[in-house]
Amino acid sequence: MRLLLFLMLPFLAAIDGCGDDNPGSETTPTEVSEGPSGKTGKPSESASYRDPAVSVTNRINDLLARMTVEEKVAQVTAVWNDKRRMDNEDFSFNPDSARTLMPHGIGHITRPSETSGGADAGRTGAEEVAYVNTIQRWLVEETRLGIPALMHEESLHGLAAKHATSWGQPISVAATFNRRLTRELYAMAARQAASRGAHVVLTPVVDVARDPRWGRVEETLGEDPYLAGQIGLQAVLGFQGDDDKWDEGEVFATLKHMAGHGEPEGGNNIAPANISERTLREVFLQPFRYIVKNTEVRNIMASYNEVNGIPSHANKWMLTDLLRDEWGYKGAVVSDYYGVKELTDRHAVAPDWKAAAITAISAGVDIELPDREAYPSLVASVKDGSLPVEVLDQAVGRILKQKFDRGLFENPYLDPAKALDNTPEDDRLVRKAGAEGMILLKNDSILPLGSTFETIAVIGPNADKVLLGGYSNEPAHFITVRQGLEAHFDGSQTNVVYSEGVRVTEPGSWYKDPVIAVGEEEDRLRITAAVKAARDADIIVLALGGNELTSREAWAEGHWGDRPSLELVGLQNELVDELAKLGKPIVSLVFGGRPLNISNVVEKSAAVFQCFYLGQETGHSVADVLAGQSYPGGKLPISIPRSAGHIPAYYNYKPTARRGYLFDDVNAAWPFGFGLSYTTFEVSAPTLAAPEIGTKETGKVSVTVTNTGDRTGSEVIQLYIRDRFSTVTRPVKELKGFEKILLAPGESKVVSFDLGPEQLEYLGPEMKWIVEPGDFDIMVGTSSRKEDLQAVALRVR
Repeated sequence: MRLLLFLMLPFLAAIDGCGDDNPGSETTPTEVSEGPSGKTGKPSESASYRDPAVSVTNRINDLLARMTVEEKVAQVTAVWNDKRRMDNEDFSFNPDSARTLMPHGIGHITRPSETSGGADAGRTGAEEVAYVNTIQRWLVEETRLGIPALMHEESLHGLAAKHATSWGQPISVAATFNRRLTRELYAMAARQAASRGAHVVLTPVVDVARDPRWGRVEETLGEDPYLAGQIGLQAVLGFQGDDDKWDEGEVFATLKHMAGHGEPEGGNNIAPANISERTLREVFLQPFRYIVKNTEVRNIMASYNEVNGIPSHANKWMLTDLLRDEWGYKGAVVSDYYGVKELTDRHAVAPDWKAAAITAISAGVDIELPDREAYPSLVASVKDGSLPVEVLDQAVGRILKQKFDRGLFENPYLDPAKALDNTPEDDRLVRKAGAEGMILLKNDSILPLGSTFETIAVIGPNADKVLLGGYSNEPAHFITVRQGLEAHFDGSQTNVVYSEGVRVTEPGSWYKDPVIAVGEEEDRLRITAAVKAARDADIIVLALGGNELTSREAWAEGHWGDRPSLELVGLQNELVDELAKLGKPIVSLVFGGRPLNISNVVEKSAAVFQCFYLGQETGHSVADVLAGQSYPGGKLPISIPRSAGHIPAYYNYKPTARRGYLFDDVNAAWPFGFGLSYTTFEVSAPTLAAPEIGTKETGKVSVTVTNTGDRTGSEVIQLYIRDRFSTVTRPVKELKGFEKILLAPGESKVVSFDLGPEQLEYLGPEMKWIVEPGDFDIMVGTSSRKEDLQAVALRVR
C-alpha cells in the first residue's frame, strides 16, 4: 500500500489545484526524491517548483504536494511583534531565534522597515534592504523548502518609512479629483517600497466615509462610491501597473476594508454597520466591485465591523460567494490586524481562537496578519479533521501564487545601494498635489495675496506644526505653514510674524494612547500674545482645525480617535473671535482629518480653505496658492455638516430624507463637490448626442466650459444622474463622471461624458444590476449643489 501511494504522488500533486483560475489544468510529473512520504529532507534543485519554466499553477501544485501541514500553515501566517524576539539588540537578524519562531517558513514579514515600532522612525532604505536580504537568505537556505517571505508595509499616503515621501492623506488626494496625479503619487510610493524590499502594501482604503465623527475619515477617499472607485483605481494602477505581471518598481496593492467600515454605529471605529444588503452593495461594496472588475488587484483586506450580525472576517457570503464567485476575484484576502482573534475576543462568534481560525479561513480569509496568533491552531484543526485540508491548500496556494508571480524564488534579494529615498522631483509632485488638494470655501476678493502687505501675521495651533496624519513615519522633511510663508516672502518687503494662539491638544503621538486637553488659562495667555502679535499686521493667516490626536484610528480601548462632536477642540473659536476684533482680514486654513463645524471661522474670515492634510510640502503648497503662483484646485470629497446633529450629511440621499428641521437648515454647510476658484467659469447647458437610447446602448452628454475670468484656473466638471421613476427608490442624485480641466482666460473646452449601462445601472428588486427603461435627469455642473447644476432629460427605452 505504501508503495502504491508513493507511485501515485505525482498524480496527486498534479490534481491538487489552487492559486490560478483553473488550478491543476496543467500537469507535469512531480519529482519526489525525499523519501516515501515526499515530505522529509530538502527537495533537489531540479524540483518543479524551483523551475521558472514550469507554469505557476504546476509550481504551486508541486510545492503543495511536498508540504507538511505545519509548512502550509506557516504560509498563512505572519511575524510582527515577534520580530523583536527574532532580532538582536542592534535590530539585526538573529537566525537562532528564527529557527524557534518560524522553523517551517513564513507567509509575510510585517513592516520590515520598523525596528522597535510605533513612533520610532526605524530603518533607512539601505538598512531595510540589508535586513530583508538576511531574512530571505535564511528562509531560502535554512528552511526545508526554501520559500521566501512576502514583505508588507504601510503606504497610506506614501511609504511609511524613514526618509520616504509623504503626501497628503487620501481624503486630500480625493479632493484633487485628479486621476493622473493620483497614479503618479502612488507609483512614486511603489518605486520606493519595492526598492526597499517590500512586495505588498496595505493600501488603498476605499471605504466610503459617511460619518465624519469616525476618526478614520482621513484615510478614505470620501463619501461617494464613484469617486472612491475612480481614485482608488488609479492608486492600484500606480502600485501594480496596467497588467497582471510584476515589473520592477511595482508592488501588490491591498484594497481595504471590506466592507461597511465607513458608517459605523455612533461613528465609533469597528462598530456595527447597520445597513441593508442593498446599501452595502450599491454604496460600500461598489468601489471594491469596480476595481476588481477593472484591475488585477492582488489583495483585499476584510474589515473589523459586522454587517447584518456577521463580522466581515467570518462572512463567507461577502468574501467568497460575492467576491470570488460573483465578481471573479482571483487574489488573496488578508485579515486586518488581529481581526481573526477578534471573532472571539470582540464579536464573540467563536468560543476560542482555534474556532475563530477555522471560521475565518473557511469564510475566505487566506492569511492572518500581523502575527501568528489564531492561525497556528490550523495545524491541529487539519489533523483532527475539523478543517478540510483542501480549504487550507486553497489559501496557501493564493499566497504562494504571489510569491511565484513576484519572482521571489528566482530573485529574493535586492541591492541596498539602490534603495530609494525622497528626491526633489518627489517634492515637486507632493507640492503640486498639496496645492490641488486645497479647497477654497470662501473668498471675499482678498486672494490671491498682492504685494501690498507689509506684515503678515501667521497665527494658530497648526501654523508651525508637523501635520501628516496617521500611518506616517519620518519623511525627509516637513515644511510648516509658517516656514512656507517665510520662505516665500524671504528677501521681499513683507515681514512674517508668528504666534501659536492656542493649542488643539498638548503634544502627543498618533501612535500613543494619551490625548491631553489644554488648560484654558494657559491658552488664554496664548490668545493674548497672538492678538498682540497680529495687532500691527496687515493680514492674518490663521491655521487651525484638528490634529493627529483628535482624529485617528481608535484601534484599542484607551486609544481613542472618534468624537461625538464636530466642534473645534479647545479655545480655537475664542481665538477667532479675539482676532476678528482687530478688524484685520483673516485667511483661514482648516487642517485635520475630518470635516468640522467651521461656521464661526467662515463668518469672521475673508477667505477660508479646507485643507485636511497636504503632505510634507504643506507650507510651500499653501504659500503657492495664497500668493497665486498655483491655483486652488480642490473640491470637497465629503460634505461638511453644520453640526453633529446634521449627520448624515452626504449628498446622495433618498427622496424621503432631508425634509427639514425645526429652527435649522437641513442641508450640509458645504456640499460634496464644492470648491471655488480664483477665476470664473461658465458652463453651457448640457446637450445630448441623442435624446433616447436603448438599455444596452451608450449615449453622450456634452457641455462647453469657458474661463470667463482673468486668471488661469482649474475646474472639475461633474456628471450626476437621477432616475425619475424606478422600481426601487434611488438617490436624488449620483455622481457618475467627472473631468478636471485647466483653462487660460478666455479659453473654452467641450467636456463629454458617456451615458451607458455603467452610468445608468442600479441594483434592481431581484438584487441584480439592471438598466430600467424610463426618464433620467442628466445633471452637469461644478458641484452637487442644485444651483451649480444644469439638467437635460434622457429617455431610455
